[in-house]
Amino acid sequence: MKKEHLLSALWIFLTLNFIFCDVFTLMYSVELKKILTGQMGEITITQEFLLAFALMMEIPMLMILLSWIQKPKLNRILNIAFGMLLFLVQSGSLLADTNSLHYLFFSSVELGTLAVIMGIAIAWKPARAELNPIAQG
Repeated sequence: MKKEHLLSALWIFLTLNFIFCDVFTLMYSVELKKILTGQMGEITITQEFLLAFALMMEIPMLMILLSWIQKPKLNRILNIAFGMLLFLVQSGSLLADTNSLHYLFFSSVELGTLAVIMGIAIAWKPARAELNPIAQG
């Protein structure tokens, strides 16, 4: 399997884990009650917060597409950079508050997936033909 296809599949897997973690959170009455008050721990849920959160969650969805269409060198850089950014954000969310069991589970899967994405991207040494689109015919 080509690296870009594998990376795209991993971003899809990551995105689904993000979505299902949020769906499960809405099913858990303790967390739902917090959401309905507009306060999650130290975070006040405002339109600005939701916009920032939407922008952050757009990254893995964008990487599904970009992993397929970007040139290998830029693809590698974006996978490392965005993988690290989301890894740090997700790690920070684990330290920010007490977390439900499902959140701990999904976060572990998400952090593991991000580590694999970064590992593949770091180890990826695009072939000379991949770096030169003219050589690809």
